[in-house]
Amino acid sequence: MNEFFTLMKSELVVTAIIFLLLFIKIGKGMKNESLLSLVQVLLLLNFIAGFFFNKTGNLFGDMFYTTPLIAFQKNILSLAVYLISLLCSDWLKKTGHLPEFFMLMLSALLGMFLMISSSNLLIFYLSLELATIPVAAMANFDLEKKRSSEGAMKMILSSAFSSGILLFGISLLYGATGTISFPEITAQLDGSSVQILAFIFIVTAFAFKLSIVPFHLWTADVYEGSPMAVTSFLSVVSKGSVAFIFITVLYKMFQPMQDMWYTLLVILAIATMVTGNLFALRQQNIKRFLAFSSIAQVGFILVGISSNDYMGITAVVYFVLIYVFSNLAAFGVATVIAERTGKENIDDYKGLYKTNPFLSWILALALFSLAGVPPTAGFFGKLFLLTAGGAKAAYWFILVAALNMIISLYYYLRVVRAMFMDKNDNPVEPIKVSPVVKLALIICGAGIIMIGLLSWIFEYIKTLH
Repeated sequence: MNEFFTLMKSELVVTAIIFLLLFIKIGKGMKNESLLSLVQVLLLLNFIAGFFFNKTGNLFGDMFYTTPLIAFQKNILSLAVYLISLLCSDWLKKTGHLPEFFMLMLSALLGMFLMISSSNLLIFYLSLELATIPVAAMANFDLEKKRSSEGAMKMILSSAFSSGILLFGISLLYGATGTISFPEITAQLDGSSVQILAFIFIVTAFAFKLSIVPFHLWTADVYEGSPMAVTSFLSVVSKGSVAFIFITVLYKMFQPMQDMWYTLLVILAIATMVTGNLFALRQQNIKRFLAFSSIAQVGFILVGISSNDYMGITAVVYFVLIYVFSNLAAFGVATVIAERTGKENIDDYKGLYKTNPFLSWILALALFSLAGVPPTAGFFGKLFLLTAGGAKAAYWFILVAALNMIISLYYYLRVVRAMFMDKNDNPVEPIKVSPVVKLALIICGAGIIMIGLLSWIFEYIKTLH
C-alpha cells in the first residue's frame, strides 16, 4: 500500500481535489472568491508535493510506471495549472460554474498524468480520452458566445476523428504484434507493412493532438473561441503532456523503426515551423496569433525529439518548462486586457506602454522568450533543442530551424513595436491589475529570466534519467 500511495501520489492528490469540489458543489456551496482561494492553495500544495517521495516503480501489472523524470514532467503540468488559476482569477470569480470548471480542468490533468505514466496501449488510450473530453466541455464555457460553441464543436470533431485514427492504429498494432504492452510491442516489431501502417495512424493521431501541420487546422478557431483560461490550458498543458508521451512512444515502443520516424519527424518539423510562422505573420487577433505561434513552437519541439537520445528528452522537458512561463505570461497579459476592455486585436495594443508599462514589459519579455532572444530562457531552450536535433549531423535541418527563428523574430517584434513605438489615439486605458494576477505575472517574468541564467536546472533534468 505504501508503494501504491507513493507511486500514484500525483494522481491521488488531484483525484482528492476533484472529489472535494464535488462535495462542495453538492453541499451548501461556497462563494466564488472563497472557493477560488481554496482551490489555488490546494493546487499550490499539489505542486509542492510533487517534489517529494519520487521513485521508480510499476503498478497494475506494468500498465502504470513512474520515474523521477516522469514525476518532474507531471510537476511542470501542475505548475502550469496553478499559474492559470492565478492569471485568470478575475474571469474565474465571475463565472457561474466555478466548481464545474475546475472539476473539468483537473479531470483533464488527471488523464494527462495517467497518460504520461502509461506503459500499455489500453491505459494510454483511456487516459488520453480522459485528458481530451473535459477540455472540449471547457472550450464551450462562455455559453453566451457563439464563437465559444463553434470552437467547442471543432474541438469535439477533431478529437473524435483523431481518437478514431489512434484506435484504428492501436488495433492494427495489436493484430500485428499480439500485445498491447509497450516493451512487448518493441520486441515484436519487424517492420512489416501492417506495423508501418499502424505506426502512421498512431503518429497521425499525435499530430492532431499536437497541432502538427497538416493536422493543425482546428487550432486557431478553437483558441479564438475558447475562454482565455481554456486557451492557456490547451496551448501549454495539453501540448506539454502530449509531447512527453510522444517521446515515450517513439523512444521506447517504436525504437526499432527509428530510421523511418526520424525522416518523418524532420519533414513534419519543417512543415510545422514554416506554416506556423507564415500564418502568424498575418494574424490580428492575439489569440489566433498565439495559436500559430504555438504551432511553430511545436515544430521546434519536434527538432529536439528527432535526436532519439537522452539529450533530446532533456531538451524537450527543459523547453516545455520555459514554454509554460513564456506562453502563460503572454496569455496572462492578453487575459487582463481582454477582461477589462474586451480588446483582442494586436492594433489595440498600440501605445500600451504609455498607459500600462507593467503589462507591456511582461508581454515583451514573454515574446522575446518565445522568439528565442538572449538572455531570456527561450534562447537557451531553443539552443538545446537545436543542439539535440543536430546530433545526427543533419546541418541543413538545423539551418532551416534557425532561419525559422529569424522569421519568428519579425512577428513577435511586431507586437513589441506596437506596444512601445506606435501611436494610438485611443489607447488601452490604465488597468489596475489585481494582486493575485500581478503575482502570477511576476512569477512568469522571473521564470523567463531565471531558468535561462540558472544552468543547474538543465543539469538537474539531465540527472533524472
